[in-house]
Amino acid sequence: MPYVHVVFTLPHALLPLGYRNATQLYTWLFQASAATLREVAANPRHLGAEIGVLSILHTWGQTLVRHPHVHCVVPAGGLSADHHRWIRPKYAGFFLPIKVLSRVFRGKFVAALRRAYVRGDLDLAGATESLRDPAQWHTFVDALFHTDWIVYAKPAFGGASAVLRYLGRYTHRVAISNHRLIAFDGERVTFQWKDYARGNQWRSMTLPAMEFLRRFVQHVLPRGFVRIRQSGYLASACRTARLVLARRLLRQATPPAPPSSTPPAWPCPRCGAPMVIGPILSGFQLTIVTLGFDTS
Repeated sequence: MPYVHVVFTLPHALLPLGYRNATQLYTWLFQASAATLREVAANPRHLGAEIGVLSILHTWGQTLVRHPHVHCVVPAGGLSADHHRWIRPKYAGFFLPIKVLSRVFRGKFVAALRRAYVRGDLDLAGATESLRDPAQWHTFVDALFHTDWIVYAKPAFGGASAVLRYLGRYTHRVAISNHRLIAFDGERVTFQWKDYARGNQWRSMTLPAMEFLRRFVQHVLPRGFVRIRQSGYLASACRTARLVLARRLLRQATPPAPPSSTPPAWPCPRCGAPMVIGPILSGFQLTIVTLGFDTS
């Protein structure tokens, strides 16, 4: 069964809030992205199924700048509402509409942000101290709706083995892997980074040691924070039973036979050769074409 890879990213305008409110922002990122996928997938206009989601938090970009986003690995399909069928995507190569996911994700995240502000749960100090003023807070929140929140669907995984390879590469790494470190002369650190904006070219960057450490440590998560989570039918409360059900339904499901492009054929009552019935170009009159029989 193929898997879909969807990435939800927080806009840069929220980054100042993340320095003192990392736990809340990362938690809402998990909750809003997973809830968005489940809600849109449950809509019969899109998929009409209960799906499972495996989410992995990353907080960094290639140059170690702050870039909070969550990778979601989703089986391409889900359970029907009555749990009697496995529902596949309606179109090959398409899972859920990206623009709809982006707008629903933004609405859910901003709603959580507003509730926290009303309850006084946000630590507003330093660069965000001005947001204590309600007028400036409302201006800040309204501006979040003037930009598209990035949701990116990557090409589908080929199957379970490809998913395991992906998870093995990215689940237990913080910000940068050792093979990207090139040099350290006691004062400066040089490392490789991939320039996605220019054809995925590998480039090198040299930073003062203290700046390199500053960028690195900002990706150390709050103590006890869990960066891999499951939801939907993959949630721990129901995962075992739902996976057994999903496997059974997948074994039962058979793809519909493709429509035949060949018109039906009948034997000619005179010679026994097959006759093909097909429409002529004008009107609804049918013409009989006799194959293998000389009508001249």
